[in-house]
Amino acid sequence: MTNPIADVLKSETVLVTGTNTTENHPIFANYLKEAVLKHGTKILVIDPRRIDLVDYAELYLQPKPGTDIAWINGLMHIIIKEGWAAQDYIDERCEGFDEFKSNLEKFTPEYVSGITGLTEDELYAAAKLYGQAAPASILYAMGITQHTSGTDNVKSLGNLAMLCGNMGVAGGGVNPLRGQNNVQGACDMGGLPNVYTGYQKVDVDEVREKFAKAWGLAAEAMDSAPGLKLTEMFPAAAEGKVKALYIMGENPLVSDPDLTHIEHCIEALDFFVVQDIFLTETAKKADVVLPGVSFAEKDGTFVNSERVVQRVRKALTIPGEAREDSAIIADISTRMGYEMKYESAADIMKEINAVTPSYGGITYERLENGGLAWPCPDSEHPGTPILHVDKFARGKGLFFAIDHQPPAELCDNEYPFVLSTGRVLSHFHTGTMTRKGSGLNKVHPEVKAEINPEDAARLGIEADDRLKITSRRGSIEVKAMLSDRPAAGVVFVPFHFHEVAVNRLTNAALDPVAKIPEYKVCAIKVEKA
Repeated sequence: MTNPIADVLKSETVLVTGTNTTENHPIFANYLKEAVLKHGTKILVIDPRRIDLVDYAELYLQPKPGTDIAWINGLMHIIIKEGWAAQDYIDERCEGFDEFKSNLEKFTPEYVSGITGLTEDELYAAAKLYGQAAPASILYAMGITQHTSGTDNVKSLGNLAMLCGNMGVAGGGVNPLRGQNNVQGACDMGGLPNVYTGYQKVDVDEVREKFAKAWGLAAEAMDSAPGLKLTEMFPAAAEGKVKALYIMGENPLVSDPDLTHIEHCIEALDFFVVQDIFLTETAKKADVVLPGVSFAEKDGTFVNSERVVQRVRKALTIPGEAREDSAIIADISTRMGYEMKYESAADIMKEINAVTPSYGGITYERLENGGLAWPCPDSEHPGTPILHVDKFARGKGLFFAIDHQPPAELCDNEYPFVLSTGRVLSHFHTGTMTRKGSGLNKVHPEVKAEINPEDAARLGIEADDRLKITSRRGSIEVKAMLSDRPAAGVVFVPFHFHEVAVNRLTNAALDPVAKIPEYKVCAIKVEKA
């Protein structure tokens, strides 16, 4: 996120797209409701599914799934044509504008309407609502990223924000809402295959030399080649290129696409280790299960969506044979030949401070007084709530000329519906924790497929009828929920329920850069079971 969560209270307009905020990020949704009810903020929701936040929106647009670049380009075409672009900001702070502008010429309202299904009047109204606001914020989540065009979708939102001068200002920005607690911190700490901590690239000689020195290694011992991304590991296992896999706190046998293939990949491994707090569907397949601990049973830090590093303090005694995750990792490292010793989580943070410029001033002593937003390079620095205030991190903001690209899998006569997956309020991710509690299971005891009443009537389907949903990868049977939340031709199924694993159907086609699967668009056929 470029801006703090509370900045939406300063926004004139907030564009919400690809995020079911009230169900996936309910605390953040409270800020949005407060912004509307107490501060006069106008919300613009653009999403293929009619989410609850639409009730608070000034305007709602329902584009066809997988057409995000087209409607974003369409709004920018109108904004430029109407003279709403922040030209002084663009001239002073950005580059690449002429090529970008030329690419937008064909994205007329008529052309975009043909791709997205939105009317020309809807596109104009949305462009006006965002383009004339100062400042305006953009919020997005996995409805934008989980496409084969996910990286370009995000770049397009960046284009839109820069076009209107909304980057580096209070109440503005481009703000991804993180899907899991501390996923931001995991990325910050090098939980990506091409970087060390603080996004320092593994293929830069000076970076490798710095870490080699800090860890007492020879520089040539540090590999300059990036590793595999998550979605590349499983196919590599099937091909015999990955022999062993160590998974912590993840349940890919529920969450990953094309689950039948994932099962095959795991079976091909020579050795499989899972570290978790419960015996998940994935852990049941492991050769060794290492019992980790929950957030309440360890010391450390979490980094939230707005880049704020916060202390977590141990509140409960560790149960049974469970151990702190860092202690398990350190012991394995030591037994494999590299001695790793830390007396406490504070010692680990001191190492982070020493090797991570953006975390240089985020010490435990300072965190006792509250959280700090990175970058925070030294002990005198107050932290950075808003990014790109005076200039962009790269110097000038770069406009990208991006064209619409269709989803990897299109509907046809055999598979005429679009399947999209997501979450519900009562459960979280693969249900590893939330489905253990009786209360939440009473609220949402089973999975149902949302289908538009028009489609249901045409297929002779009534509420709670069992549906058979089939993709090119498999079939599931699930109860029907008649709902106008998805448009006609679209079916929505939550993925929390291992008993009816919708990811048996989803497509493992990947974004070429981020390698994230296209969960949000999958061609299916629907029939009464």
